[in-house]
Amino acid sequence: MALHTQDTARAATLRRPQAPPMAHPSPVAAALLRWLGLATTMGMFLVLVMGSLVTNTGSGKGCGSTWPLCRGQFIPQFAVSTLIEWSHRAVTGVVGILIVALTVGVLALYRQRREIQILAPAMIVFLIAQAILGMIAAGHDEHPAALALHFGVSLIAFSSIALTTAFLWELDGVEELRDRAAPRGVAGLIWGSLGFTYLIVYLGAFVRHVGANLACGIEWPLCNGALVPPLDLLNSPVGAHYAHRLAALIGTLLIVALTARAYRARGQRPDLYRGSLVALALIILQALSGAIVLFSRIDLLSTLLHSALVTLLFGCLSYLALHTLRRPASRVAYPKH
Repeated sequence: MALHTQDTARAATLRRPQAPPMAHPSPVAAALLRWLGLATTMGMFLVLVMGSLVTNTGSGKGCGSTWPLCRGQFIPQFAVSTLIEWSHRAVTGVVGILIVALTVGVLALYRQRREIQILAPAMIVFLIAQAILGMIAAGHDEHPAALALHFGVSLIAFSSIALTTAFLWELDGVEELRDRAAPRGVAGLIWGSLGFTYLIVYLGAFVRHVGANLACGIEWPLCNGALVPPLDLLNSPVGAHYAHRLAALIGTLLIVALTARAYRARGQRPDLYRGSLVALALIILQALSGAIVLFSRIDLLSTLLHSALVTLLFGCLSYLALHTLRRPASRVAYPKH
């Protein structure tokens, strides 16, 4: 009876539609594409940090209201604010070319993988969205909520590029861990932490754009001498700042819970455990950098560090979210490079 069942299962497997064969990419092409992905990821990280530099130095109007030209010229006469904004635009343009090249490359070599079918269009869509929001910001005085959205869109663009790069580097076998089911509760904590971190990022950008960085004074974790500010101040810059702090606290607790749960399942999914440790370290450093921003009275380097850390944190959680998803059944085996 057992033998008959095995034969039936084997026959069903043979009848199941198989993925169409796909030529293996050459080792040279695959290696070049991996390094292109790494360069593009680093470039997009630089774009985000430079965007924070533009905001924190008040250089958003350094090129006037013209885009993509700067004060009506390709290379303008430079004041400090003009140099900062023009440099940001120039680097963004170069990275945009790298993103297009990376998109073409992954579609050419790995277009049958479901991950690439999603990530490749995402890279282009969020590149365009980022450019449009930048153009609007240059020509108009936008509401702080819209300016905060610009950073959020750039963050998603960074993550789509980072995940594409991770996909390329993990084709040598590391991605096989995704075939193991994520332990109960871990996937929910990862996705919850990712969504909540995006909220933290948005609130932080909003606080920066409304000038509420010091709304709670030079105090941390207290706010103007109190653990909870008066209710009549919640609909004010103090409320925005306090909401950001509260969200950061909840986000930290989520990642602590994620790390504890992943620790118990580290034998089954070591990738999720290692990633959760990195996320925990980043959220702790992020909190400390937030305190430094206050105590240094919004020192420029401290604000850039704060933005850089939250970018890395969001990228780390995005990677973990990818690893909660099983590889598509239609995957093909690629040779190790």
